[in-house]
Amino acid sequence: KSHKELMTPSMPCRAKTNVMFLKTHKTASSTVLNIMFRFAERYNLTVALPADQLVHLGYPKTFLAHFVEEFQTIGQNYNIMCNHLRFNPSEVQKVMPVNTFYFSILRNPIPLLESSYIYYKDNVPAFRISRDVNEYLASPRKYYHPADYEQNIYARNIMWFDFGYDNNAEVNKKYIQAVLEEIEQNFHLILIADYFDESMILLKHALCWDLDDVVYFKLNSRSQDTVQALTPKSVEQIKVWCSLDWKLYLHFNQSFWSRIEKTIGLEELEKEVNHLRMRQKELMETCLSDQEAVGKDHIKNKALLPFQSGAANILGYNLREDLHNRTLRTCQKMVMPELQYMSYLYSVQHPHKKRKQLGLPWQWTSFQEK
Repeated sequence: KSHKELMTPSMPCRAKTNVMFLKTHKTASSTVLNIMFRFAERYNLTVALPADQLVHLGYPKTFLAHFVEEFQTIGQNYNIMCNHLRFNPSEVQKVMPVNTFYFSILRNPIPLLESSYIYYKDNVPAFRISRDVNEYLASPRKYYHPADYEQNIYARNIMWFDFGYDNNAEVNKKYIQAVLEEIEQNFHLILIADYFDESMILLKHALCWDLDDVVYFKLNSRSQDTVQALTPKSVEQIKVWCSLDWKLYLHFNQSFWSRIEKTIGLEELEKEVNHLRMRQKELMETCLSDQEAVGKDHIKNKALLPFQSGAANILGYNLREDLHNRTLRTCQKMVMPELQYMSYLYSVQHPHKKRKQLGLPWQWTSFQEK
């Protein structure tokens, strides 16, 4: 077939509504989560939410079906699963229907490790006892004690861990190959955070969603002044210290681009990415008073303040004050931080259950007046 024939639109597809997103750490996954939650609301879908007072699906424990609220009653009738969990296919399959679409997102381990360092500085022993990210990377074994491995998961091969594998495993070609093949069998699509807009276009095609289903405001990002510069030596060290993640990333970065070339083509991709950015800009002009994310001290409505962690200043948004009804609701949902949104959906889906105690201001209960 000629290239032109391949590009003609095939049979119109139907939007996939049974979707499992494996939310990995520090990979722009909070932004993807917001996309998933908005989609769930738009089509009135059931989300597999954390049970009781949990804010994630049992993480860092390996996922079990009973970590999902009302799993005993709802069974395999959930449509969307997207909160943090440590992947465990057999248990996820108890919750999600057979025709579920599985996807996840990876990020280059070099910026990923620096991001984890800042975000988890206070919680992770290996990070806490080193002065800065370069000191840590100069001799990680000095700070990273295998005995603390549960608290240190963010300090080494965090993506490998999130996918359910041993992040301290010996680097062995055959083992790595087997894991990569298993991930390919379990997931229909792996996105790359470093090419986020391209990822959203690929996702939109794979799920047969609309542009507005994948338009987003960047969530849970931090101010530039908290970024620590990595030395060239540190950069090389990450590839060795986090070699499982490095191999994972290289493999799926390659399959990401070959998938784009096979399904969309680079020319069409560029066009669609531009559309996405135009739509995003339009929505920012509609919704936001500042046209950009602002630091935690500048967020006027404390109900929209994202969870703050470590030495990172997690940015959020100020909405325009003249928004009403549908526009206001659309804009609120686009900027709503992860914990608030999760808790809000929880109270809608499980009205008889005790509300999640997030230690957050409760003004945003007014979001529920539909």
